[in-house]
Amino acid sequence: MRRRSLSLRGITAILSAGLILLGNLALARAQPELASDDTVKVDAGTEAVINGALKYLAAQQLPNGSWTGDKDSPASNKWAVAMTSYVMMAFMANGNLPDAGPYAKQVKNGLQFLLDSVQADGTFQEGDRAHYMYSHGLGTMVLAELYGETQNPAIRPKLEHVVLLIIHGQNPEGGWRYQPGSKDADISVTVPQTVALCAAKRAGIAVPQTTIDRAVAYIKRCALGTTGGFSYQVGKPGSTFARAAAAIYALQITGLYDDPLVADGSSYIMKNFIMSCNSPGWQTSYLTYGSYYAGVGHYLMGGDKWKSYYQTFGQQYLLQHVSTQGDMSYWNASMDPNAKGVGSNWCTAVFTTILSLPYGYLPLYQR
Repeated sequence: MRRRSLSLRGITAILSAGLILLGNLALARAQPELASDDTVKVDAGTEAVINGALKYLAAQQLPNGSWTGDKDSPASNKWAVAMTSYVMMAFMANGNLPDAGPYAKQVKNGLQFLLDSVQADGTFQEGDRAHYMYSHGLGTMVLAELYGETQNPAIRPKLEHVVLLIIHGQNPEGGWRYQPGSKDADISVTVPQTVALCAAKRAGIAVPQTTIDRAVAYIKRCALGTTGGFSYQVGKPGSTFARAAAAIYALQITGLYDDPLVADGSSYIMKNFIMSCNSPGWQTSYLTYGSYYAGVGHYLMGGDKWKSYYQTFGQQYLLQHVSTQGDMSYWNASMDPNAKGVGSNWCTAVFTTILSLPYGYLPLYQR
């Protein structure tokens, strides 16, 4: 580079420009990363419901920092790690972190509960051991997202511990089932483990790419040709919207945004789920569980498919079925025939996250 002398005025101008640039960069870092399609906006009515739902969820947090299912259900405490993880994602989808946002206290206490739940063997202390790995994947994903956002050194050793359990628990098929190291696998358990590993890898945790590749191969083997459906286990017939949603969600999180299976799965979901959800008396199995995956899956797709999903399921169906309690909003668990006692906290957390996706706050859900 050719050098030349500068006058005091020139130096001052350069320094001023540099300060402006630094200020702009700082402002850019403070803003959420743009979503894959910024034509979908959160309107004032939707924002009011989101804010009411966050107030509702904040009021349901227990003294130990956790959230559970319906307090009057005998199953209430069985899924504290899973429920806490779902609720934490709703707060994080609105820009709340342990040290930032109006619900920083709730997120900080929820994080501490998850950290305190990690045991010496790398599992979380969760009540439901029969279907344990669902909760493990969700808890790991949330810890990974929070570590990636905050670089809090208290998170890393526990995160590494729970990640190792997933890696070592992968079965010969490339998937996971209810217990780490199971001989068989299914798509519903494999998806949250796959997403958790991707989140951890993005946060700087060592995850072998071969582990993720084998998981992707398992998910693809569950595809039922070009129908858009996915089987529960490899080689078995039958599909549901929830399985298709889980598959297109996981494939995109691993970077396969343009895989034909993603487009086929979206078409299956739109045909068999979205186009029916405003019919009188409509209900579907695993509404809450499947909607979480379908929402994020279409958000990652962007374009007209995301716009159609958000307007049809989000701004029409969800807003038509929201309940209110003073200045709080929530979704009643009776909407979902498979809620099985986990209750309104779960429904409210999932549906709030879906409605909040256009804000673009969650790093894991950026293309």
